[in-house]
Amino acid sequence: MSIAAEALSLHPALERARAVARDTGLSYAGSLPPADAWALFQAGEAVIVDVRSGEERKFVGQVPGAVHVAWASGTALTRNPRFVRELEAKVGHDQVVLLLLCRSGKRSALAAEAATKAGFAYAFNVLEGFEGDLDANSHRGTADGWRFRGLPWVQE
Repeated sequence: MSIAAEALSLHPALERARAVARDTGLSYAGSLPPADAWALFQAGEAVIVDVRSGEERKFVGQVPGAVHVAWASGTALTRNPRFVRELEAKVGHDQVVLLLLCRSGKRSALAAEAATKAGFAYAFNVLEGFEGDLDANSHRGTADGWRFRGLPWVQE
């Protein structure tokens, strides 16, 4: 799936995200809500890169068809020093639009920043992540996130 950079200006969700990123000083292309990310992925206009650990994907669930490149691993979530190399190997720079997804949208923002520094011009963070933010009872998935929004996911 390779997308011409000229086509990016045609999709309103990407343009809105890029405008907000410019206005707020983000160091990557922008952030998209989960539903927009899924629509772009389904339309073949982007690739979803799940940056959670293998354990998170296995035990919590994952987006079907997403590419996996861990930002961090292990119970301590130790930063993966090979993240950029693995990303380049799995998606290459011809994958113009990357939608990075983690548990809550925080690690994927860091991954989008690293991808941008590595030359991926259109690295977007997926807001809310797969599980969403913690609620008042320290539970995820009760107010936002990929699964909460009813978007497709599978579990091993």
